[in-house]
Amino acid sequence: MKNLTLLLIVLISFQGIGQSKYQKGMTKAFELWQTDKSWDAANMFERIVTAEPDNWLPPFYAAQINVFNSFSEKDKTKVTEQLGKARDFINDAMAISKENAEIIVLEAQWYTAWIVFDGQQYGMKYSAKVAELYQKAMLLDPENPRVVMGKTEWDMRSAKFFGQPVDKYCPELQRAVGLYDTYETKGEFHPRGGKEYAQSVVEKTCKE
Repeated sequence: MKNLTLLLIVLISFQGIGQSKYQKGMTKAFELWQTDKSWDAANMFERIVTAEPDNWLPPFYAAQINVFNSFSEKDKTKVTEQLGKARDFINDAMAISKENAEIIVLEAQWYTAWIVFDGQQYGMKYSAKVAELYQKAMLLDPENPRVVMGKTEWDMRSAKFFGQPVDKYCPELQRAVGLYDTYETKGEFHPRGGKEYAQSVVEKTCKE
């Protein structure tokens, strides 16, 4: 009995050490990201992926950095490399956490990054897929501010393309901003950002 108790204490201690390393690693990665060292943060998330094979968050953030950085990249070789790596991490995250609206939004952003890079080549190819993914995310998590914001911004982009006014989307944009204050984050290190960006879109789009 004494040996069993000692074994349990040892196991719990090792579990606590593992959690502590994970928390420290994730915290450090976010700190790097917030200080404009996104690639250092991506490398940190990639290392955590190896240590946390059953956790969808590290591959999600590793993918997200590669996707976000691709929006401003003009070199095709770099875009292809970044989005290729992002695709692998998105697949990893999806395999761990199925029917996850946050991952689905990121996948929609992945397709959007290709469209932004070369609209002539990828616009017709991927536009319907982006719309389909946002619709799916809305069905799964309709009060998620990142879902609402992403879908609304995509709808606005489509409206602009066809020469339609975008001010009709202002109520939904404003609703997205409000949801950032009311949406309950599901766990530690789960996605929670985007409010400042949403506010900037409202300010640019919904001028009275």
